[in-house]
Amino acid sequence: MPTDAKILNREILLPLWKIHILHHADEGPLVGQWMLQELRAHGYDVSPGTLYPMLKRMEGHGWLRSSTPKGGGVHAPRSYRLTAEGRKVLVIVRKQLAELQGEIAPAS
Repeated sequence: MPTDAKILNREILLPLWKIHILHHADEGPLVGQWMLQELRAHGYDVSPGTLYPMLKRMEGHGWLRSSTPKGGGVHAPRSYRLTAEGRKVLVIVRKQLAELQGEIAPAS
């Protein structure tokens, strides 16, 4: 990366991870391990120690709802779904991203 990767991740890219999470939770339930792989496939340097607290915060904001399978035990995979509030946030974010893309796209 052209700059200090840690600073770039924290200051610029971390909010984009949240947008990815909202987007994929809108498509259907997701689990943390799958989300780690998905973010890494997009080139994001994300660790479980960052992702899982982020998912918990997003759930605390009311954007996601999590559940575990009945009888799955403490190590059962937790799945996350987008809530109605999360969908409202995603609508706002998509609008803002489209506006930003229009501004920063190179002129043809």
